Amino acid sequence: MGKRLIVQARGKGSSTYRVRKRAFRYKLKYPPKLKGEGTVIKLFNSSAHTSPLAKVKYSEGSFYVPAFNMMTEGQKIKLEGGEVEEGNIVRLKNIPTKTKVYNIESRPGDGGVFIKSAGNSAIVSKTIGDHVFVLMPSKKERKFNSNCRAMIGIIAGAGRLDKPVVKAGKKYHIKKAKSKLWPRTSAVKMNAIDHPFGSGRAKNPKSKIAKRNAPPGRRVGLIRPRRTGKKK
Repeated sequence: MGKRLIVQARGKGSSTYRVRKRAFRYKLKYPPKLKGEGTVIKLFNSSAHTSPLAKVKYSEGSFYVPAFNMMTEGQKIKLEGGEVEEGNIVRLKNIPTKTKVYNIESRPGDGGVFIKSAGNSAIVSKTIGDHVFVLMPSKKERKFNSNCRAMIGIIAGAGRLDKPVVKAGKKYHIKKAKSKLWPRTSAVKMNAIDHPFGSGRAKNPKSKIAKRNAPPGRRVGLIRPRRTGKKK
């Protein structure tokens, strides 16, 4: 008998599991070319992002970025140049070591990929040749091209997880805005008909190794792992 699994329902894409597109209408990217000075014309909240967002106007238009801590409306920020001050967008090669940065480009000109969530920042660690090493929030160093751009400062909204949600309804709406499945039920607690890990007879889901081309519903557990077993 076929299984009606959550992963199958999500794959089908019904309204229950579809993200609210309007929440994601703000793209947090730098324009390919920036120069001169920008003005923060608006600070606002977005249900799709953990941090407050800032709309920055410059000579050729406007763009959105995560706001840094203590940013104010009407504030002027330098775009690719000027001093290393909070809010300024500077290339990594021009940023001194031990400076906190966020919204870092993966490749020069891609608009910013790394460090975008509330309260986060990375630290410029060292420069070797054409590469700058940055200490990420995970405490791992990552190598970037020295021409990649980043914003100076710490993203606003720290302490987001310190306050308890308190009510289940609030948690539901938080998750729904980002199309996150909630509440999440453990697979081994399901019935056998609802999940391959279901029933309490064999509570060892890690022993299941699914094939790479397994259909939705069967593609659970370890998906073609490189190795299994305890490391010796």
